[in-house]
Amino acid sequence: MKFKLILLLSGILFSFSACKYKGEIHVSPNGNDNSSGTRSDPFMTLERARDEVRKLAAGMDEGNVNVILHDGVYEVTRPLVFTPEDAFSKNIRVFWKAADGEKPVISGAIRVKAEDIPGNEMYRISYTESEKLFDIYVNEVRGIRARTPDTGFFRFVNVTEEVLVRGEGRTPEKATQTIVLPEDALLHLPDLSDEELKNVRFHAFFKWDNTIRYISTRGKDRASYLTTGGGMKPWNSMMGGTRFFLENYQAALNVPGEWYARDGEILYFPRADESGSDLYAKIPITEKLLVIGGSSDQKVRNIVFEGIQFRYANYVLPQSGFEPTQAASTIDAAIMIDHAEGIEFLDCEIAHTGQHGIWFRKGTRNCRMIRCHLNDLGAGGVRIGETIIPEDNNDVTGNILVENCIIQHGGYNLPCAVGVWIGQSGNNSILHNDIADFRYTGVSVGWVWGYAPSPAKNNKIKYNHIHHIGWALLSDMAGVYTLGTSEGTEVSNNRIHDIHAFTYGGWGLYTDEGSSYIRMENNLVCNTKTGGFHQHYGKENVIRNNILAFANMYQIQATRVEDHLSFSFTNNIVVGNEGVLLAGPWKEIRVEVDSNCYWYTDGVDFDFTGDTFEEWQNQTGHDRNSIIADPGIINISEQTYSLNNGVADRIGFERFDPKDAGVYGDSDWIRKARLPDRIITGFEEAVKMNMK
Repeated sequence: MKFKLILLLSGILFSFSACKYKGEIHVSPNGNDNSSGTRSDPFMTLERARDEVRKLAAGMDEGNVNVILHDGVYEVTRPLVFTPEDAFSKNIRVFWKAADGEKPVISGAIRVKAEDIPGNEMYRISYTESEKLFDIYVNEVRGIRARTPDTGFFRFVNVTEEVLVRGEGRTPEKATQTIVLPEDALLHLPDLSDEELKNVRFHAFFKWDNTIRYISTRGKDRASYLTTGGGMKPWNSMMGGTRFFLENYQAALNVPGEWYARDGEILYFPRADESGSDLYAKIPITEKLLVIGGSSDQKVRNIVFEGIQFRYANYVLPQSGFEPTQAASTIDAAIMIDHAEGIEFLDCEIAHTGQHGIWFRKGTRNCRMIRCHLNDLGAGGVRIGETIIPEDNNDVTGNILVENCIIQHGGYNLPCAVGVWIGQSGNNSILHNDIADFRYTGVSVGWVWGYAPSPAKNNKIKYNHIHHIGWALLSDMAGVYTLGTSEGTEVSNNRIHDIHAFTYGGWGLYTDEGSSYIRMENNLVCNTKTGGFHQHYGKENVIRNNILAFANMYQIQATRVEDHLSFSFTNNIVVGNEGVLLAGPWKEIRVEVDSNCYWYTDGVDFDFTGDTFEEWQNQTGHDRNSIIADPGIINISEQTYSLNNGVADRIGFERFDPKDAGVYGDSDWIRKARLPDRIITGFEEAVKMNMK
């Protein structure tokens, strides 16, 4: 009897041990896919671990499966893919997480040693498909494709277009543009062979867009060159005066850090601290690192990625180039998610991408990104939803949370991209993030121009630190940009500063075409080019209890006159030291303006669209309870304020703490969000050059 009891207990313990093993799978770059997948005998590849999860989950009704990734680099030549085969029970969760104290990297790059060329200061990096590369990284630093001019831009003398295929839309489907180049851009092009010329491409920058095109052939005269692709948009075209630079030919390889690809190899001009040393290049060869793609009736659900670094994704430029599109909306991401639910990224990194970082695209709901670091991005950071409104509501993405993330350093390849973009999607929350160092816009919400129905409702953009946006490169952009009818959408308690456009449109808060029913309150906005707030046109927006300070050209702006209440502007503090106070047809626009405080620090006479303050009040009925008074100290460098209590109380201003905006947590995480001095200095220099 005693012997039988021992056997029974042993069986129970064995079963418990086996169940425990079933819930935990180990992976290591030094493992073996023919192994048992235990800690002491791990698998080697991510696909092997995924397939094992499928087997385990098939025999489970509920519970967790842990896939433990151990230290090392998992070099992938294709993405890790999850399909409807991973549509498990709602009661099963799968955790892909780093082993305790370890930092596994899923990398789409190969590591290649650079060889110095005898008698030449260049290095050679061998890679057979070098023409497919958009980026390389040397000693972890993004290289610069050989370009001219090395800084700044040329300007087209003229641009004309011949339509080849009209199509049905406003933009021709196919056309050839003849670009006429200035003399200083012709230093090397006439000497290139026809084959070399076909590898040359230009980057052009105009309004809120950029385009990248290959040169097709020479034109009729020395300064003319032809390029073929989509037709130019009538509302936003390249023209004489458009800025551009040329790249991708060997004669332009003349500055340390530049590289040029040719015939299966890469020539690299080493930086001063690299010359004479061993150099290794990271060459991104994989376009996507992770793809989650369920279906409408079989969603991939409840997968958590924790502590994993996703690095190096290549962007392959089509031969037709990159056609101008707002927010780089046609470009995929390194991580793509469709038809999924309950997907989470916790303490992860997405870095060194040629395109966007991550896209919660179609039919995806109830997902989270918490305390993730997105940086060094070829395009934007986080994308949510699609550019079209799905016919089936099951295909609409929503309820995505992005919280306490650092989203910085983007738009290196496609500068029209956005830090966080929300398209045809609602009920999303963008909270407590640090969004900085992008070339176009910090956060963009909505994708309907005008008053047509839009699913982009109830989006919350709150407590974010959004700064150093624009770099004086593109125009018509903002810290937070909105489009379309957006009932329930709130933009509040954000700290927004250093927003600078090339020409017009460097705003802090921007309600663009059709933006309606949006509440913007308790935001500190300072140091912008063309205003703390601007409304192009919209309906019944509420702009309340904000501090809008120290814009260069205009403090606040409104544009279109419509036969409805456009917005209310109340209990705000507006402070400046230069520029126009109210820009636009404020006397004609239907607005409610009252209980505001206005102040210029240099004590100049106030101009309310050509009138004194008293005349403005009497003629319009606006600002009956507003005041002109010194509200106290608005500190641009510290992004704080210290108000004169009497003044603030007179307009009913409710105090908020701008320091509540941005990331939170341990000191290391908060410190990581601080921009390097070189970025801040570079931004300030770009602004100074633009304002000359």
